[in-house]
Amino acid sequence: MIEFIIGAAWLAGISGTPVGAVAQAQSPRGAATARQAPPSPDDPLTKPMALENARKWLVPVPPEKIFGTSYLVGFGGLSVALIDTGAGLILIDGALPQAASAILANVRTLGFDPKDIRLILSTEPHYDHGGGLAALARDTGATVVASDRGADGLRAGANTKDDPQFSYGGNWPRVTRIRVVKHGEVIRLGRTAITAHATPGHTMGSMSWSWQACEANACKAVVFASSLNPVSADDYRYTAPSSAPILRGFRASYQRLDRLPCDILIAAHPDNAGNGRYNDKPGACRAYAERSRRLLTKRLASERDDAAK
Repeated sequence: MIEFIIGAAWLAGISGTPVGAVAQAQSPRGAATARQAPPSPDDPLTKPMALENARKWLVPVPPEKIFGTSYLVGFGGLSVALIDTGAGLILIDGALPQAASAILANVRTLGFDPKDIRLILSTEPHYDHGGGLAALARDTGATVVASDRGADGLRAGANTKDDPQFSYGGNWPRVTRIRVVKHGEVIRLGRTAITAHATPGHTMGSMSWSWQACEANACKAVVFASSLNPVSADDYRYTAPSSAPILRGFRASYQRLDRLPCDILIAAHPDNAGNGRYNDKPGACRAYAERSRRLLTKRLASERDDAAK
């Protein structure tokens, strides 16, 4: 039944079919029962983009409780997290623009009202994680939270000039209201304290987030990690002198993730963290950093070999 509900929510996000009645019937907590009007096909904030990638990234999966009051409300290839703080909800990441309605439908399926979302935390200024932020912020009234450099990209709705993927070009809906936070800053809402961790490399504005999720007498450290993939446009070279800040960023991120308490890892792209939607094995964050180290080392060696030919 859950799979049917999520499928209905996904179709609603694509075709505009109302799913409010389904959400009302299945709401486990009796909240969020009001039917939401379907998005307009001409809505500039939810206009579909990157259709080929969207087919693999936006695979519908049921919303899932992780631990305590932390949940997943995203997709098979893109993570979106939800935290119930007791004084409002916090969302992490926004996926693609066309995914916004499906994310909010997943929130309703869990029994929550999207209007209770107070903050939306951003991991990076790329269309696949930040494309849906403008629509989500508009539809919930929430404030988007990002790093200073991340905010630059989100306000522009485009890759920044020092982004390894800058030459790909393209735009996504701009975010107009952003709260900027620094590395190490703690965001408090209700019973939840979330720490911002600058994890540059994939972009210079990337930010990861950690918090304690508690259930009964047990608490676990949860980390939602930004992407650490060393991927770039074809004309970018990590070995170029201008790329030195990016390499320093990657190395700083590895050190931070190596030291970070991490009982449960949620990766922005779940397949980067192993099988399943999250990784709760010991050393998950260290393994995540090590995966990127290996990929970056391989990429640097390949560039040096090409230059020597």
